[in-house]
Amino acid sequence: MWRMTVVKSFSWRIDGLQIINRFHGSCSRGASDKTWVLPTGFDTGLKTFNSLTKRKEPLILAREGVATWYSCGPTVYDHAHLGHACSYVRFDVLQRILSKVFGITVIHAMVITDIDDKIITRGWEEKISPTIIARMYEEEFKKDMISLKVIPPAAYLRVTENVPQIVAFIQRIIEHGKAYATKEGDVYFDIQSIGRRYGKFGGAVDSQEGVGSSSKKDVRDFALWKRAKPHQPYWESPWGPGRPGWHIECSTIASSVFGSQLDIHSGGVDLAFPHHENEVAQSEAYHQCDQWSNYFLHSGHLHLKGDATKMSKSLKNYITIKDFLQSNSANEFRMFCLLTKYRSAIDYSENSMSEARVSLATVSTFCNDAQAYIKGQLQCLPVQDAILWERLDQTKARVTTALADDFDTPQAISAIMDLVHHANCQLQPVCSSAGAVRSPAVFGATAAYIRDIFDVFGIELSNAKEAEAITHAGSLHAVVDQLTQFRSEVRAFALARQTATSKNAELYPERIPLLKASDDLRNNLAPFGVLIKDRGATSTWELTKEKESQNEIQTPTENVA
Repeated sequence: MWRMTVVKSFSWRIDGLQIINRFHGSCSRGASDKTWVLPTGFDTGLKTFNSLTKRKEPLILAREGVATWYSCGPTVYDHAHLGHACSYVRFDVLQRILSKVFGITVIHAMVITDIDDKIITRGWEEKISPTIIARMYEEEFKKDMISLKVIPPAAYLRVTENVPQIVAFIQRIIEHGKAYATKEGDVYFDIQSIGRRYGKFGGAVDSQEGVGSSSKKDVRDFALWKRAKPHQPYWESPWGPGRPGWHIECSTIASSVFGSQLDIHSGGVDLAFPHHENEVAQSEAYHQCDQWSNYFLHSGHLHLKGDATKMSKSLKNYITIKDFLQSNSANEFRMFCLLTKYRSAIDYSENSMSEARVSLATVSTFCNDAQAYIKGQLQCLPVQDAILWERLDQTKARVTTALADDFDTPQAISAIMDLVHHANCQLQPVCSSAGAVRSPAVFGATAAYIRDIFDVFGIELSNAKEAEAITHAGSLHAVVDQLTQFRSEVRAFALARQTATSKNAELYPERIPLLKASDDLRNNLAPFGVLIKDRGATSTWELTKEKESQNEIQTPTENVA
């Protein structure tokens, strides 16, 4: 049996963050019923879709340059899947945009639900402690987030480590006349006590937890504290042994970290009702205010192509993050997420992933080609650099405008792809450009900007594992460079014409085997992640993923103009 004892006073520290009982404070007042009030404070210049109003609103923060952000974390009883990944990656992108584009420091806290009926049931099935189940899947979740390059929150907070604070939070709600204890030892929130204020997310008609205890005043009333059941974990409380209800944990923990006022609360759209609805009711009852969290952001569901239902553990229609990353990269998944607005539903299929890979490869190839041009390895006709400089400035403006408009990543990506297209139009290789004016600066600036923006999105255009391999084996770069240079010289010798002044002249027959050998070397290196690209009479190279290299194997060299 798992028995815990509540203490009445508390002050605790998590990951270097001092957290004390800050529940008392001021939050927005003056609203009536379900009216949302535009906050006062620092205007970021952004607009974001607020689920409380169901429209875009100016994003105004309580403190200049700082956003307080709370998100609902996982219930750790099973493997995390792509549906989870999609939501967490999307909100990670939003936080990166706020921080790196608009200079706003995001203070993010996330709860880990480590006590729940599903965790207890899983423990029974596995014949091990629910605590062990929770810790095992919590660590797996954190590793999955690292693999997806999601920036960790300032603090992960477990429910089981905050039960004393939850009990104190419930006691205060009872004192304010918004909750009641039953003779059985349950505590329920009293929906009728807040009148028409319930239903901010538009789903407050029917019961959300079934009839439950016969002592409930209203079928809509939801549990703040659940009485202990045989053979289940419990904590002592003023109402008898039991454990917290689902919704109360988030209200308590968010308030413990951020006090009575929260800028942004996020989660999947399925959490809007009843979870976030009940959070708002509890928190505003506790703080005795009209507007606890100023903005609620909800991410759309991820569906398997052809399946209208969301990806879900309970429905068994999911792909785990770990399995997905066996054959796909975190960069590819992020690109997949960027191509759809964060609050829209998104269809997962091999075709949609292929679209993301192609877009990412197009951008990556341009950056590599730009680097080759800057180094003089890629010969081109004279570039209209004034046009490219202008397009670069226009793209920067388009991207910033898109991101300020509810974090519109599809529009931002579209602007970048347009820039890449126009830059590629001028980056066409030729055999010889002797005496032609070169414009490396504009390509350097364009590639640098694109890399910076993709870094904002959490995408590395150079593969991190490959970069690490190069670092650990410092001679690899030089070896491939020398090999490619030698091959280029051999190939140029083989491509020499019998009559140097005529393009229609025949190649030397005895040198044709050298061309075949050059082609074979290029194609044989591709499976090892070394991609050599022939640019007329010259060649460039890059390290890439083996699968991508094999897809880009060039056709045999024939008569090169």
